[in-house]
Amino acid sequence: MTTVLGIETSCDETAAAIVVDGRDVLANVVSSQIDLHARYGGVVPEIAGRAHESLLTPVVAEAMVEAGVTDHDIDLIAATHGPGLIGSLLIGVSAAKALSLGWNVPFIGINHHEAHLYAALIEEPELEFPLVVMLVSGGHTMLIEFQDHGRYRLLGATLDDAAGEAFDKVARYLGLGYPGGPAIDQLSQQGNPQAIKFTPPMRNDGLNFSFSGLKTAVVNYVRQHPDVETADVAASFQAAVVDVLTHKARRAAQEIGATGICLAGGVAANSELREKTLDICVEEGIQGFLPSRAMCTDNAAMVAATAWWRMRSEGPSPLDLGADPNLRLPFIDS
Repeated sequence: MTTVLGIETSCDETAAAIVVDGRDVLANVVSSQIDLHARYGGVVPEIAGRAHESLLTPVVAEAMVEAGVTDHDIDLIAATHGPGLIGSLLIGVSAAKALSLGWNVPFIGINHHEAHLYAALIEEPELEFPLVVMLVSGGHTMLIEFQDHGRYRLLGATLDDAAGEAFDKVARYLGLGYPGGPAIDQLSQQGNPQAIKFTPPMRNDGLNFSFSGLKTAVVNYVRQHPDVETADVAASFQAAVVDVLTHKARRAAQEIGATGICLAGGVAANSELREKTLDICVEEGIQGFLPSRAMCTDNAAMVAATAWWRMRSEGPSPLDLGADPNLRLPFIDS
């Protein structure tokens, strides 16, 4: 039995978790900074770093109390070392290394994107490979073939804005506040998704995505129709995004013969995306897995779970491992 303390500070969530053997979550504590950044309409790196510095120690302590463990019970300490905001990453990595030295247990650095892939396996460990994972967040939109543990192939990615970024920008323009994804999701339930015919971008062009043009189309439409119902704009915009995401996820699953489709990342909490993803999985006769909303957003349980698998295959990281804001997944070519 391996008990892992996971730490996540890649952006604006200060998180710590205790996970046993990659799947038994004893505690998963997340301290959100949304209120600190809302007035600015987005994450301010300097504010995020300072908040992590003050919040991380109490968050780790809370996780250990909730899990009923002490430092003597911890076998491995993991922290996200990239990608993300450099100042935020450094707080988590430095704290994990200090605890590793103080408690005399191994340290391992974890790729934030890889952790999102493993979020699905925490709640559904019997998922069969290969899987198509649709990783959609504020910074990234990718279709990934999850072939096996540690084996990933990039099938498609955004060429400009990420889906979550487009949600935030459209929400800001519509005056819906930050974060934009949940605001648009909620307002869309009051609108007509067929009211405005926004063209889903690059729908039939490979497996890559583009959302900047759709964002511009929304802005132009509202300027030309100032009396349009905001709920209809939100619903129509969301429908276009979800349509292209699920359409390409279906194509990717067909191309690789996937056993199922998983969602990952913050945008995976979107209610319409979750519903439509399950619909296409039923139509294709394959598995469809939607992580709980707690596992969609940044959290440390997914970091700890990934660390358990990584430790088995590669062993611990050296203590001179640094934070890498541009860290990439170790994709294979075929």
